[in-house]
Amino acid sequence: MDKIEHRNIPINGLNMHVAEIGKGPLVLFLHGFPELWYSWRHQMLFLAERGFRAVAPDMRGYGDTTGAPLHEPSKFTIFHVVGDLILLLDAIGNEDDKVFVVGHDWGAMIAWMLCLYRPDRVKALVNLSVAFPRIHPQTSFVEASRRLFGDDYYISRFQEPGEIEADFARIGAKEILKYVFAFRTPGPLFFPKNADPSYYAADRPPWLTEEDLGYYASKFQQSGFTGGVNYYRALDLSWELHGAFVGAKIVVPTKFIVGDLDLTYHMPGVQDFIHKGEFQKHVPSLKEVVVIEGAAHFINQERADDINQHIHDFLTQF
Repeated sequence: MDKIEHRNIPINGLNMHVAEIGKGPLVLFLHGFPELWYSWRHQMLFLAERGFRAVAPDMRGYGDTTGAPLHEPSKFTIFHVVGDLILLLDAIGNEDDKVFVVGHDWGAMIAWMLCLYRPDRVKALVNLSVAFPRIHPQTSFVEASRRLFGDDYYISRFQEPGEIEADFARIGAKEILKYVFAFRTPGPLFFPKNADPSYYAADRPPWLTEEDLGYYASKFQQSGFTGGVNYYRALDLSWELHGAFVGAKIVVPTKFIVGDLDLTYHMPGVQDFIHKGEFQKHVPSLKEVVVIEGAAHFINQERADDINQHIHDFLTQF
């Protein structure tokens, strides 16, 4: 880990923290919630040793990236975050060069849109956990989620500025992170309002060392969780602004990987979408879908060796 270099780059009103290692074709890694650049530590080291330049930012509102207006969720739309990434690529590379992109969770959602809006900047994509979203601008994703899973569903709770942050502060960053990282139930994730702290009691998953957990906890204690949950608060606005792109297709060569215990893989209709042809219609350049048995949501950390090899094998084709 000591070989990974760190710097801060002023872009788009932010001071973006970036971790980087290696020389060669650039691979941009995009993390999700509640994560950091650190989620890609295994993949960065693996690819750097094999002739790639691995770059992973702390996304807008996360970790050591500062300057995001946390009190304005409307500044956390997909368009803001894709804009951050385009300007980051301009700052760290040649704007005429295409790069490889790897995303997970919210990072996968952002990666889909980066490829949709700016395919001229991406050579190939590996996305983990979150399949291409099929959201129409006139549909409230937040209300649809609430109807399906209720007020204690995590997306519902994340719409409450100040309230969910107070709950997280009451429970403690380390306990919340353990609860989320250890979640292996192939079903919805809940944060019941006013739940007793014992509700969140969970053992640290074996793929996460105490040092790893300590790093995550220290950064979320420092920055808070507001930046991360603001992505969910801006969901409906993101899709409203997305209207001009409805029906557009992903033309970037793509590989998709998901664990069979991943909660996103068990959302209503997702498996049919992935395996019965609709996914391919939206992503005609989809080359491969991999379902890894016995793996849950944080697959790039839980099954790091498998994911390292899958990413490497795919990117080397291009």
